[in-house]
Amino acid sequence: MFMAGSETTSSTIEWAMTELSRSPESMRKAKQELNQVIGPNRVVEESDIDDLPYLQAVVKESMRLHPAVPLLIPRNAIEDTNFMGYVIPKDTQIFVNVWGIGRDPGSWDEPLCFKPERFIGSNIEYKGQNFELLPFGSGRRICVGISLAHRVVHLALASLLHTFDWDFDSDQANLDTSERVGITLRKLIPLQAIPRKRNRGND
Repeated sequence: MFMAGSETTSSTIEWAMTELSRSPESMRKAKQELNQVIGPNRVVEESDIDDLPYLQAVVKESMRLHPAVPLLIPRNAIEDTNFMGYVIPKDTQIFVNVWGIGRDPGSWDEPLCFKPERFIGSNIEYKGQNFELLPFGSGRRICVGISLAHRVVHLALASLLHTFDWDFDSDQANLDTSERVGITLRKLIPLQAIPRKRNRGND
């Protein structure tokens, strides 16, 4: 579980940093929120996460566009089933395409755009009750590491943004977002980022 969790968690953080690097205004808003809530003289703590709604929206939007596991663990139909007009024979192996669901124009406005603001004031969560956002699955087979992943991703991303400014290896608007699809969804070209001591006067 820990090996699987480390791979998916690092992938989620890399995608979030990639999207923020391509969206300077989103990066600015995330840093501004951190500066207001945390201040310049202390580190981010787990107890701060609930007070960072924009950071939470960034994580949700990153998981919507780039779910760490693009296809959920397969299920088998235990009997012949009719689902929305589709006949699914018994013993059919079924995959849930989380990647496709997160980019469905029937569920999302401008689905290919990175817009954390879509989650501000929204009740949509990724804990299995909202089927348009299922990075961890749903029901009794939901990912057992969801609580740990929630804490680690938010805390790590907040710390990276609050502690450093970042230089990226290519033009911000053209950072490559090609995907390498396997069991997990990684960037085809790993993100190259150089941390600099943060100048908080620029926030």
